[in-house]
Amino acid sequence: VRLRQTGQENNMATDKTKRITSIGGSALIEGIMMRGPKRTTVAVRMGEDDIYTEDLPFKSLAQRFKIFRVPLIRGVGGLIDSMRLSFKALSLSAEKAMDSIPEDEQEQPSKFEKWIDRVFGDKFMKVLMIFASVIGVALAIGLFFVLPTWLYNITSNAATFLQGNMLFRSVFEGVLRIGLFLLYVILCTQMSDMKRVFQYHGAEHKTIFCYENEEELTVENVRRQSRFHPRCGTSFLFVVVIISILVFSLVSLRVGLWDNPWVRIGLRLLLLPVVVSISYEINRWVGRHDNLCSRILSAPGKWLQRLTTNEPDDSMIECAIRALELVIPEEKGSDAW
Repeated sequence: VRLRQTGQENNMATDKTKRITSIGGSALIEGIMMRGPKRTTVAVRMGEDDIYTEDLPFKSLAQRFKIFRVPLIRGVGGLIDSMRLSFKALSLSAEKAMDSIPEDEQEQPSKFEKWIDRVFGDKFMKVLMIFASVIGVALAIGLFFVLPTWLYNITSNAATFLQGNMLFRSVFEGVLRIGLFLLYVILCTQMSDMKRVFQYHGAEHKTIFCYENEEELTVENVRRQSRFHPRCGTSFLFVVVIISILVFSLVSLRVGLWDNPWVRIGLRLLLLPVVVSISYEINRWVGRHDNLCSRILSAPGKWLQRLTTNEPDDSMIECAIRALELVIPEEKGSDAW
């Protein structure tokens, strides 16, 4: 009954709030990270009645270097900060989630794992996490940059009339990137562990909406909020894909040697900071305004959130509330967007 009521309440929820906060967060493994103007906190569900919390010491690039506060540059700094912070938060949540599993339910380590732990200790896990991150970035570049170019080359070789059509090539590769991105998200939704992460993602959005509506942070109040937030990172990624199509299409009409696939891949990697910066400014503007234009721009991202957010249970909402409460600044209004 509770799930049915939640769905009805979500249909009534809107994006209009009494305030717009700069506080944001991300879903973790059995937990949530919330980042405020002065504090960043991770909250991990350790048991039915236990939520572990820990502050993450973090100094953003904008705090360290003034240049990263400049429009069209701050977006790159923000992306780098998000990647660094997400890596630290995910590592912590994975460690604590593993600790919460009873010893009799944990798999016994193999002789090789015992030897690794004895020789390298915690350093090995840190190196392994860094290695996994590097592999992840390499796979993303291969999937979204190299693969579309390679597939176009195969298609154009089979259909010679397509060769030399720069605009068609850019649109073809761009549409293919959107398709690959959506396929990747859809495949993630089929994984049982990711479904729980998406539930925590929904809890994060609902809790921030509750705070922005200036309602008391209770499970009941949070539960009836919308899980589709206009300033979500998922929306940002979708905007990045769209902007990349436009930027790469414009550049393809002006740059020579575009027939060389390695030149195309190299230029796209060089233009990635430009794409990220433009996308960041668009997402920032959309988050601050509520008009026809902002609703049109945010619509695709919120549609995509139907895949990347699920309705959370009460224990997940409690975790999100705990994380948010710890990062709310004492000075009222200092967290304004």
